[in-house]
Amino acid sequence: MPIFEYKGKTLAGAAVHGELAAGSREELERVLRQNRIMVSSIRKKPAALKIKIGTGIKKVDISRFTRQFATMIGAGLPMVQCLEILAAQMENRELCRIIADVRESVQGGSTLSEALARHPKVFDHLYTNMVEAGEMGGALDTILVRLAVYREKADALVRKVKGAMVYPSVIVVVAVGVTVAMLTFIVPVFAKMFGNLGAELPKPTQVVLGISNFLKSNSLYILFGLIGFLMAFIYWVRTESGRAIFDAAMIKSPVFGNLIRKSSVARFTRTLGTLLSSGVSILDALEITAKTAGNVVISNAIKKSVLSIAEGETITAPLKETGVFPPMVTQMISVGEKTGGLDEMLSKIADFYDEEVDEAVSALTSIIEPVIIVLMGIVIGGILVAMYLPMFDIIGKI
Repeated sequence: MPIFEYKGKTLAGAAVHGELAAGSREELERVLRQNRIMVSSIRKKPAALKIKIGTGIKKVDISRFTRQFATMIGAGLPMVQCLEILAAQMENRELCRIIADVRESVQGGSTLSEALARHPKVFDHLYTNMVEAGEMGGALDTILVRLAVYREKADALVRKVKGAMVYPSVIVVVAVGVTVAMLTFIVPVFAKMFGNLGAELPKPTQVVLGISNFLKSNSLYILFGLIGFLMAFIYWVRTESGRAIFDAAMIKSPVFGNLIRKSSVARFTRTLGTLLSSGVSILDALEITAKTAGNVVISNAIKKSVLSIAEGETITAPLKETGVFPPMVTQMISVGEKTGGLDEMLSKIADFYDEEVDEAVSALTSIIEPVIIVLMGIVIGGILVAMYLPMFDIIGKI
């Protein structure tokens, strides 16, 4: 759908301008008139050559769209008009184009869930199934509010986990970079000095010089080897068996395991609770949650729960077998099943584990920071001491 640039004035006389996707100039003029904008000029924006990776749409953009859409529907505005307004004001052009396409589909007779399902990379199974449940139950505004809350909390959880991973990763990269730079550029300067001494160097100095010479002589091989290993690792993780082993190892890892476990429980309970409270059946809700779990261990446990329910049993037994869910969680889920308030119980568990993730992030940051600093000090200090040992020997002999 082409993008048009427009200029005009509001009824109050304020100048406005912007960009909007529309099928034609006439369609754009109609949309702007409905928004009480007097158009002065419209021109088609020339297409730009670009290479696009993925959708180019951030999760926060979808969350913002959902919140605004829920507010407009709740205020009683017609759906097509809501989509027109949202398409006009979205900053992300790709999302603007998609919303305009959804509006056209709805205007052509499709349901909102069917229109959204045409863009699976932007609106996933969870999103479209919740919207469909809202349409069937006549509570679309309520469902959209729940969906907006769910996405906002899920995005916040992802940001917390990523934030906890980014800091130590940056510190490790800097530490490795400084160490390699010292071994590649600074140590060889000392090596030339020591070559003129003609005496046997201390063992620590010989080790550091040996590592430095190895890095200088094989730098290209090491670089290509690291790239090859990284590519092979990514390929392995993308396989079904590799992903299962990697996810299981990450959950059991001593440093990040606690954080990953708690964030996985929070994500599972939040997703399942939101779907159940929106009117999605338990089996469909579990299947959708399994697809969006983000962890193969959790996903497999949920799939076993589907079979368990189909056989007339509860969902708690397969969850216990994973070893990921603490006894408190499985007991609360069991109580929720027996009392018929599973959705409320899951929401309470999700809120509790959101706070647990906050505490885990703080604890992880406070532990990793001093450990990495100490390790950096040991490595860099060890290199410097090894380089100065021959000088100490010379001074001692003098």
